[in-house]
Amino acid sequence: MLLSPRREVGEFRKRYKWMALVAVVVFVLLLGRMAQLQLVEGASWQAIARENITKTITLPATRGIVRDARGRVIASNRPAYSVFLTPQLLVEEDVARIAELMNLDEAGRDDLVRRLAAVPTRRRTHQIEMFRDIDREQLAALETHQAELPGLDVVSRPVRTYPFGSLGAHAIGYLNEVNADDLERLGRESGYRAGDVIGRMGIEKGWESELRGRRGHRRVLVDARGRRQRDARSFGIAHEEVDPPVPGHDVVLALDMELMRSIERALAGHPSGAVVVVDVHSGRVRALYSKPTYDLNEFVAGMSRTSYQRLQDDPFRPLIDKTLYESYFPGSTFKPFSALAALDEARMDSSTRVECIGYYQIGTDRKRCTSSHGEVDMRTALVQSCNVYFYALAERVGLEPLNRHARLFGLGERTGIGINSEASGFLATREWYANHFGRFRVGDTLNTAIGQGNTRATLLQLALAYGALANGGTLYKPQLVESIRHADGTLVEEIAPEVQRRIEIPSAHLDLITSGLFGVVNEQGGTAYDARIPGGVEVSGKTGTAEIQRGAMRRDVDPRRAWYFQRSHAWFAGYAPSGAPEVAIVVLVEHGGGGGRAAAPPAVRILQDYLGDRVAHVPTLRGSRGGR
Repeated sequence: MLLSPRREVGEFRKRYKWMALVAVVVFVLLLGRMAQLQLVEGASWQAIARENITKTITLPATRGIVRDARGRVIASNRPAYSVFLTPQLLVEEDVARIAELMNLDEAGRDDLVRRLAAVPTRRRTHQIEMFRDIDREQLAALETHQAELPGLDVVSRPVRTYPFGSLGAHAIGYLNEVNADDLERLGRESGYRAGDVIGRMGIEKGWESELRGRRGHRRVLVDARGRRQRDARSFGIAHEEVDPPVPGHDVVLALDMELMRSIERALAGHPSGAVVVVDVHSGRVRALYSKPTYDLNEFVAGMSRTSYQRLQDDPFRPLIDKTLYESYFPGSTFKPFSALAALDEARMDSSTRVECIGYYQIGTDRKRCTSSHGEVDMRTALVQSCNVYFYALAERVGLEPLNRHARLFGLGERTGIGINSEASGFLATREWYANHFGRFRVGDTLNTAIGQGNTRATLLQLALAYGALANGGTLYKPQLVESIRHADGTLVEEIAPEVQRRIEIPSAHLDLITSGLFGVVNEQGGTAYDARIPGGVEVSGKTGTAEIQRGAMRRDVDPRRAWYFQRSHAWFAGYAPSGAPEVAIVVLVEHGGGGGRAAAPPAVRILQDYLGDRVAHVPTLRGSRGGR
């Protein structure tokens, strides 16, 4: 059946309207999508487009500088250059050209090819660091031909350097690369990534957050092959955009490196030992010296396994920080605190006399003294280091009062210095002896009074304790950092001294103790009398000769040297100048024998070097508080 012309026109108009409606809807949708892409999502798509023609280069941050109290640079940075390659942008000819410019031998070229082939697919579009700290000739060759090699980038990066080498290595610390465990522990939000360095010890680790800084980025225009474009005007963008790195803060320490040099000279004749010097009025740590040590610059350069094994095998333990990590029997340096315990507990006074016949009999046990001192009072017992007097003192006072007074002066607890692994020392109790040896004996108390038995302390603890004796009873928290500063030198934060506790010491008791410590060095018969420097800085202190722990000697020690490792440790703890104390010092000479012979002379020389040029001779009034 055929439709009439009128009816055909009507049907066409009907279909045309639907077609027009569909066309309008399509155009509206297209316009809407265009508006969405240009007005709403334009910025994000523009960023994606720009990303396709730009390359981002990481700019490492400059780590903050570490200085000593007088402004000397302890840890700094030197410029170094690393070669980064992007495997996806390199062809075989490019790799051969890079090897030629780097002047690599055949083995080096094969290694480069192997390392590039080993890069996983997911990382082949990333910059991979292939060479670090290249020399000047390699740098010049690569920079000359860098435009011809799209997958090559030479990036300047600072490398840590330590001008003082091994001096103060344990306190300053060192850096090395973060590992997989570090990245997992720190998390992505920390900003660390593979290839970054992190502090591993000392100040470098303890103050990492201040020193590290923040990396920056440089974005450059590239073509489809990744080659840099010099003219970016046609793209309407800058040829190069830079987000500059933020340098780390500088850290100013309380350490005095000239004092550390003096300590190094004073201990030159001893293979192993340690020294701590603190300011008695602030707790600022002027010296932390542990011997033997190692060169920090070797760690930066990458120490060989042979060199590191040699450090591990050294019987004098150069990897151990003897000022903080290790604790020792303090020997007779503990006696001033035993004396204070007896005075404060009213068990003995300054006039109490004890006869020393060379030993002290307790039951069937005969505990020996260094000599027969005859009748001695407390002051004489301190000056001449009479063990018999302190054995009698211990029997009257008891273990717990001895421990309680030692704790008041910070022994048996960590100082909180904030670097490295710090030992807490140890003060054994009756319960501890009962648990470990089945019973407590009076002899354990006697050993505690002379700093033996199971009493242990660190050098830093003793230095702060003697500082409290010198300043009248204020125990400070040790302060290793004095201030934090911006790279331009402006102050960020100044670290104020912090008091741990104030110890109430009757003036008569303190005068007796400080008078005895003066006599140790400055009176005939004193155990450190031969170490004094006539006309020099007056020093007060106490010597100590501490027996080593039985069985503590390493098995790999040469039997011909075993005699040395069986000798006692030599101590000196004190302060200077005696009349107006400024610093407290503790010297330990491992296996040095007698404290008066081995530890006191270097201690007095160190104090003379440090204070002699600026401290006038102050006459000391013995037995008076003004004479401390």
